[in-house]
This record gives sequence, C-alpha cells and structure tokens, in this order.
Amino acid sequence: MTEERRGDPPPAPEPLPAPALDAHCHLDAMGCRDAGDVAAVMTAAAAVGVRRVVTVGDTVASSRWCASAAAAHDDVYAAVAVHPNEVMGLDADGYAELARLAARPQVRAVGETGLDYYWDRVPKAAQQQAFRRHIALAKAIGKALVIHDRDAHDDLLGILDDEGAPEHTVLHCFSGDAAMAQRCVDAGYVLSFAGTVSFANAPALREAVALVPDEQLLVETDAPFLTPVPYRGRPNAPYLIPVTLRSIAAATGRPLARLCDAVTATATRVFGLETR
Repeated sequence: MTEERRGDPPPAPEPLPAPALDAHCHLDAMGCRDAGDVAAVMTAAAAVGVRRVVTVGDTVASSRWCASAAAAHDDVYAAVAVHPNEVMGLDADGYAELARLAARPQVRAVGETGLDYYWDRVPKAAQQQAFRRHIALAKAIGKALVIHDRDAHDDLLGILDDEGAPEHTVLHCFSGDAAMAQRCVDAGYVLSFAGTVSFANAPALREAVALVPDEQLLVETDAPFLTPVPYRGRPNAPYLIPVTLRSIAAATGRPLARLCDAVTATATRVFGLETR
C-alpha cells in the first residue's frame, strides 16, 4: 500500500499527552544510513511523545540493516523477514541468515511476511510457501509474527489456521473491514492501524478500529509510506504517530491518553519490550 510521496516533511503535530510508540516503520526506506540519521528521526519523534519504534525489514539486506540499527539504538527495535513481493530467489542461505538475525535480542519479531495479491509480481504458491516458513521461524524462536496482508484475507487466515499462529500475531497496516477485524480479534490477533485509517475513502477501517479492544490494538506509520491526512502524499515518519492516534480517537470515542497507554501496553507485551 505505497503511494508516491512529494513535498516537504509535514510540521510536527501537537505532542501526545502520554508516551506512545511506532509499531512499524522502515527507517532504511526513509533514507537513514547511519547512526546520526537514526538519532535525528528518534529526536523528532521523542519531541512529540513517540519514544520507541520498531523498524521492519523487507529483504535479507534490509533485515540485516534493521537488526544493526536496533543494536546501536536503545529506542529502536527490529523485525526481520522478506516481504511477499520479494521472496523470489529467497534460498536456504537466505532463510538461514534470517534465522540468525531473528535470534538477536534486539530483534523482537519476524516480519513483515504474508501475502500480497494486489501486485502480480510473485506467484501465490511461492508467497504462501514463504509465509509458512516465516510462521515456523517465529514459532521456533518464540517471537511475534508481523504480517503483510493485501487482498489476501481468506488465504492468509486459512494458512494461519493451518499452521497454527504464533502466540503474538500482528496484522500490520490492517486493511480489512469490520467483519475481518472481528475474525482477527476473535482469533486473538493484534491489529495495527496506519495513516490509512484517516483517509476519506476508508470508512470501513474506522468501523474496524472501533471493534478492536485496547489490548489488541497497535498504531504505526509504515513510514515513509501512508502518511495520514491532512498530509497524505508527503513523507511519513514516526513523529506523525500523534496524527494517526488522534484519528483513531475520533473514530472510536476513546480518550487520546487512554489510546497512548493502550498501544504502549500492547507493544510492550507483544514485542517483549522493557517497561519504561
């Protein structure tokens, strides 16, 4: 769910009333290359109350970078995997490296993995096989599974049922309707909402988020993608989490401070983070 990004970064929003975190971003895709770049992103985020982030790999190389960034910054954690659109050519050596990376203490999840039927890039069978192997890895190391699901709801839920989902299973950038959300909530999965929940053409997402209990809710940027309204199309970054959280507050009627506490508690449990 990417779209072209133009223009200057949006202004900093009003700070949150309580700390929160970004459960899914791509620091490398944002242009971060070194420790100074990451520190600048985290300084901007902390200024508005976003104290920690999970940076997510989508190739073996990206996963390697994310794991290293997390090791170098105590406010950054990592997830490692190969995105379903990138799994062609993923071989035994690639899986072995993912397993080594996933075992590192700063890596808190296997992801993002899953299914993407929107783009006709990778055969469905290849995506499904890779998804099953990522599920197995998450279960073997006892870490969370972070899922990419685009236009593949039924197959994705079927594979999770077939394989047995890990204890902590996160549907990143949730894209289903209220019925799909209820199925996931009933299964015990965690639903993470991005800036798409604020889009004018996404009333189904606002209906969905209203059904999700506090203890199964996360918020994310998916930065640099999916910048929330009113900045849609401009570069996204973790400091814009307050904009999406305010959209969720408006859609659910939940106080903003309660949402901050909820997503922090959920992330702490799901990713095994230190309590701060």
